[in-house]
Amino acid sequence: MKKLKPDGRAMKSIVKSVRMLAMGCVLGVLPQMASAQVITLDQAVRMCMNVDPSIKEKRDLVEAARALLEEAQGHRGLIFDANMFEGFAPAVHGGFYQGGAYSGTTPRADGPLPDGLSDWTSLQFAVIKPLYTFGKISEYSEAAKANIEVQHGEVLLRQAEMIKKVKRAWYAYLTARDMRRLLEDVQGHLNDAISLVNSNLAADNGQSKQTDLYALQAAQGMLSKYIIQAVAVENISMDGLKLLTGVDPHTDLEVADDSLTPVPFPKGTLPDFKALAVADRPEMMQLEAGLRARRALVQAKKDSLYPNIYAGIIGEANYASNRTMLNNPYLYDPFNNVGLTPVIGVKWDLEASVLPAQIAEEKAKLDALNDKAQFAQAGIPFEVSEAWYHLQADYQSQLALAKGSAAGRRWMIAALADFNAGLEKADKVADALKTYALTQAEYLQTVADYDLDVAELNKVTGQNR
Repeated sequence: MKKLKPDGRAMKSIVKSVRMLAMGCVLGVLPQMASAQVITLDQAVRMCMNVDPSIKEKRDLVEAARALLEEAQGHRGLIFDANMFEGFAPAVHGGFYQGGAYSGTTPRADGPLPDGLSDWTSLQFAVIKPLYTFGKISEYSEAAKANIEVQHGEVLLRQAEMIKKVKRAWYAYLTARDMRRLLEDVQGHLNDAISLVNSNLAADNGQSKQTDLYALQAAQGMLSKYIIQAVAVENISMDGLKLLTGVDPHTDLEVADDSLTPVPFPKGTLPDFKALAVADRPEMMQLEAGLRARRALVQAKKDSLYPNIYAGIIGEANYASNRTMLNNPYLYDPFNNVGLTPVIGVKWDLEASVLPAQIAEEKAKLDALNDKAQFAQAGIPFEVSEAWYHLQADYQSQLALAKGSAAGRRWMIAALADFNAGLEKADKVADALKTYALTQAEYLQTVADYDLDVAELNKVTGQNR
């Protein structure tokens, strides 16, 4: 049997094809492997605005308020009223006079059902166009317009609340992540120190004592606890961020910020921010719109004392198949007739004993809203002051802690160097490590508090939109 020798060019072509196929597989897999989604804080906020169901609920209420306005304005249009039914009527044959004659002087007096029963089809209808309502439609329409603004304010308030939640989760994640990194760095230095002490104890060179090991191990236990807690907060914050932004829990999500940093200090003075809050807070817009709505409703109730003037067409048609129709203009037969006429009328819908109470109710609600407006005008500036003073305190604190943290790190590095040279005791190294870790952790937490203070100031001044 003859052996086939492989052709060199064919082998090269096969190898090239295999390489291209392999590259295609790799390129096809890489996009799936790089599935981590990286987002910025602004993107996280926008994602939350698009997916949060409570914001969607508030927007739906705005649409309901718009529909209410259309309903109020629709009362200016045509009104159709119709009633049709099938029933029974007494059957009768012949005319109106005695014996069923069609003329004479003595009307018929036979029983209520002289010839049995007849089917009866009846239709009454009216087409009405309001001409003038003495302001009732206009006032209810004004109240509906103001209600749209009130509901829109609810959307803005909910958005501001959710923005604050997203930022809280964002900064909490960055704080926990940076704290974990810090503690792991300190733990690395501590592990090196423990290894050195173990080596000295094993060599019995007199440079370390057993108490040195105990001091460092005690610090190691505390650091391990804080690292575990930081990891837990990191995971919880990330899951919360996914929930708020609508990201699938199983999707890898990464934040674009490399570390937690203080945001720029807001430009402006406290009086500026107070004036901004009074002008731009959604609550102030809601109060103004609510007052307009209440005034309109009070006036609409007062306008109910007056009638509605209208024009239209009214008519009716009745047919009973088993009754002889009377063709006499002086006699009205409710079972066989057709009528249609244009009309102009005046109509009252007035409950005289109820209306005063309704007017008093609307006026009381208006007075309550006026009282609330006065409270808001005093309370909102206080909220701004509170946010401003917290912001200033945390801003100054994080500046001081930044210096303290830098000094703590220098102390830690110097203490470790002296310890490695045999010039420092282990308990002093442990103190330096703990002091740096606590100071830096406090700095990170204060930066997060300050960043949230800026978010709160934006919220209370109405700038979180």
